[in-house]
Amino acid sequence: MDVGYKNKKTARQFNDTVLNRIHGLKRATRIRVRLASLKQAENLAVFWPPKSGPERCHELSGERAGQFTVDLDHPYRLIFVPNHDPVPKLPSGGTDWQAITAITILGIEDTHE
Repeated sequence: MDVGYKNKKTARQFNDTVLNRIHGLKRATRIRVRLASLKQAENLAVFWPPKSGPERCHELSGERAGQFTVDLDHPYRLIFVPNHDPVPKLPSGGTDWQAITAITILGIEDTHE
C-alpha cells in the first residue's frame, strides 16, 4: 500500500529520531511496526476485522467519519484516511476496504479525549 503524510511537518514527526523523542521507545517501535505492516499490505482489506489482529484496524464515526485507526499502546492510535478521491464505496454504501491501496497518515492521537 502507498503510505503518505498529510504534510511535511507530519512526515518529519515520523523520522526515527523524532519518533523516539516524542513517543518513547516502546510506542515508537510499535508505530514503526504498524507502518511497515501498512506498507507491505496490498490493500486495506488485509486489516479488515476480524482479520486485523493486533492492529485492530477500524473506521471511526461521528465527527471523525472517514478516518481509520490502528492501535498502538492504549489509548494511542495511528490515524489515517484513504488517499482516493472519491473514497471507494461498496454498492451498499460502506467503504470498500479492498479498493483502498493508498492512505495518508494524519498523526498519532488518543481518540477518546
